[in-house]
Amino acid sequence: MALPLFNSIASWWLKKRIHQIELFLKYPGDVQYEVLQKLLDQAQNTEWGRTFDFGSICNYEDFRTRIPVVHYEDIADAIDRTRKGEQQLFWSSDIKWFAKSSGTTNAKSKFIPVSQEALIDCHFKSGKDLLCLYLNNNPESKLFTGKSLRLGGSKELYKDNGSYFGDLSAILIDNMPKWAEYSSTPSNKVSLMSNWEDKLRAIIAESIPENVTSLAGVPSWMLVLLNQLLKEQSAENLAAIWPHLEVYFHGGVAFTPYREQFKKILPADSKCYEIYNASEGFFA
Repeated sequence: MALPLFNSIASWWLKKRIHQIELFLKYPGDVQYEVLQKLLDQAQNTEWGRTFDFGSICNYEDFRTRIPVVHYEDIADAIDRTRKGEQQLFWSSDIKWFAKSSGTTNAKSKFIPVSQEALIDCHFKSGKDLLCLYLNNNPESKLFTGKSLRLGGSKELYKDNGSYFGDLSAILIDNMPKWAEYSSTPSNKVSLMSNWEDKLRAIIAESIPENVTSLAGVPSWMLVLLNQLLKEQSAENLAAIWPHLEVYFHGGVAFTPYREQFKKILPADSKCYEIYNASEGFFA
């Protein structure tokens, strides 16, 4: 499919979501309550759901008083059981993916279970909402006439039980819908490479010939990539390489320390959108 046609179709399809987003804004309490009940219903027959009798929880007060607040260490053994192949502990569908998150309270890494429902109904749906809001706020956008340069991590196979762990970005890339993969660069194979230096060279080689219209990734790593690209191309601004670059979607770390550096290398009329996406979910 030609990218201009893809741009028109994708833009039309995403903008249809605006009406639903407006309903969320109008009735936030009702929507959140509906989501809570849906999650409790789906998880009521799991080990965790039976322990706390999810099926009889009828309101927020029931949930608040019955479900304990726990630290990761309190459920680490159950997560390890899931990583080794045991299912139906926290969620009703099989868990094959675990987002590896740096420990914040101790030196150990945390492994956050990521279900297929979490990918589809949270991360990917929120990603579509992000694009929907961007297109609604920028009606003249030509975002999908080109590609998005995404910068992600890597994945690893956990022993021999068929489960995987890795950066959340790697999990998202490896499960990305075809339409999103079609409009992204570099290829999945390059995106998921584990060696950073090799990945850096491969991303630059694959992405330079593309018409990149957006960037997505953590500012610290994205800046390393872009500065190396500019150096190799003997350019001072990305407008010389990708003249239609219009937006940078960033998250993961505070943007303030990097703002001025990006201002120097991004096209003058480009925009920056901050997102709050974590291993546990896509929040804003």
